[in-house]
Amino acid sequence: MLPLLLASSSVYRRQLLARLQLPFTCSSPDIDESHRSGETAIELVKRLAEEKARALAGSHPAHLIIGSDQVAVLGNRIIGKPHTFEKAREQLLASSGASVTFLTGLALFNSQTGDCQVDCVPFTVHMRTLDPARIERYLHAEQPYDCAGSFKAEGLGVSLFQSTEGPDATSLIGLPLIRLIDMLLAEGVQIP
Repeated sequence: MLPLLLASSSVYRRQLLARLQLPFTCSSPDIDESHRSGETAIELVKRLAEEKARALAGSHPAHLIIGSDQVAVLGNRIIGKPHTFEKAREQLLASSGASVTFLTGLALFNSQTGDCQVDCVPFTVHMRTLDPARIERYLHAEQPYDCAGSFKAEGLGVSLFQSTEGPDATSLIGLPLIRLIDMLLAEGVQIP
């Protein structure tokens, strides 16, 4: 098996990939993550996932490189990481009683052959009706300012959900393992 490389510095993605019990290393790619004019959210995450994987090919020849990128979509608007309490509060107020769709782009690039598999895995969270006091209690408790949508699904953020739907719950955290396993199997990786 070619060495496996996760093109990410995300602790969440690293924890998810570790579930597969395969040896891997991590390296953070340096790419421009700007949204291009006319680009849909799906096109954006697929492009960025592939660019992240390809960006490390020069320094990691003969590797299977995993790239992933995620955006949250509320209505027709992409919402990103809030970074601050105030922005997180605004995002959660806007999401109250609504549905937020997370689009996770995934790429597996074989830097030896140049083959690249790319996909987008959607996952939708239907939010409970949230009052400002509950939102503030949650934000003080978990401080999810580095998470798109302003909540940590793997933590207390689940208390904000009414229901969820999608083909792979791990895509909500940023690395769709079910789809990744399909890609790895196509490259001849044995799991388990």
